[in-house]
Amino acid sequence: MTSGNTNKLSVGIVGARGFVGVELIKLLIDHGDLNLAYVGSRSLAGEPIGQYMSRHIEGPARSLVFEALAPDDLADRPVDLCFLALPNGLAAAYVAVISAEHPDCSIVDISADFRFSDDWVYGLPELGREALKGASRISNPGCYATAMQLALAPLKDHMDGVPSCFGVSGYSGAGTRPSPKNDRVKLRDNLMPYSLEGHLHEREVSHHLGHAVHFMPHVSPLFRGISMTVNVPLAETWSRDDLIDRYQKFYSGEKLVSVTGDMPEVADIQERHGCTIGGFALADGGRRVVLVSVLDNLLKGAATQALQNANLALKLKELAGIDVSSAC
Repeated sequence: MTSGNTNKLSVGIVGARGFVGVELIKLLIDHGDLNLAYVGSRSLAGEPIGQYMSRHIEGPARSLVFEALAPDDLADRPVDLCFLALPNGLAAAYVAVISAEHPDCSIVDISADFRFSDDWVYGLPELGREALKGASRISNPGCYATAMQLALAPLKDHMDGVPSCFGVSGYSGAGTRPSPKNDRVKLRDNLMPYSLEGHLHEREVSHHLGHAVHFMPHVSPLFRGISMTVNVPLAETWSRDDLIDRYQKFYSGEKLVSVTGDMPEVADIQERHGCTIGGFALADGGRRVVLVSVLDNLLKGAATQALQNANLALKLKELAGIDVSSAC
């Protein structure tokens, strides 16, 4: 389904008002193989998308305006792939219309609605790339869940007990709908714990990693970024050099994951597309390691990963449209 007078593949976004939607628009308008056909946002309907970008837009996307798109409106909007960037619980109606009217259209859902569905492919490319190639239904992982899984995956078969994960996110992770978790007055000089048991991303990681985790989330006055400190009990005695070597080999060739012996910080990863894992502090005679995983929750934790997934679904180069020169 090419669009207009271009031979590019066409994509649409529903739910583009949020922080992730804006980041996704930025990535798509510069993509050499994709044409942004529509951008849905009920609250911004009629406003040009350029008003929400940080720079001037050239090309076909310059004339795009936000539209109020109900599920039925997608019946006459054929595209090759649709991104759903809606709040949790709203995706199903759009999926139903797309499936009925445009069965060849692929979908990348950025909400949590299908992360536990066997009919959808879970989209964390570094841990499951082959299943994503040509996939028609992809569920994008959560931001915290991405940071945790990338930190834990190399040790999945070497853990002795349940790892504990202490996560701190910027308040953009709470979305644009007003709440205490994105109230800058409440967050000033503050660190706010929440959902200390049963958090969605705790269940998500336990399910997809195949190993139980304990997760303690917090929101900070930062706008963007996640720092995840992970405490892992080990089944064998490890040296620090061997641990770092294992991680470097596990992620060898991955452009969006870097491993360092230094302690990574959120400031180093903000507005970058990758994830950095480091620290590697050993305790208990080499039977416990504490490491840190940092990423930008709006990029590798959401929009960048969604584009990786879309590229794989459409059988394009996975990192097309993603600047890897300073990814990590």
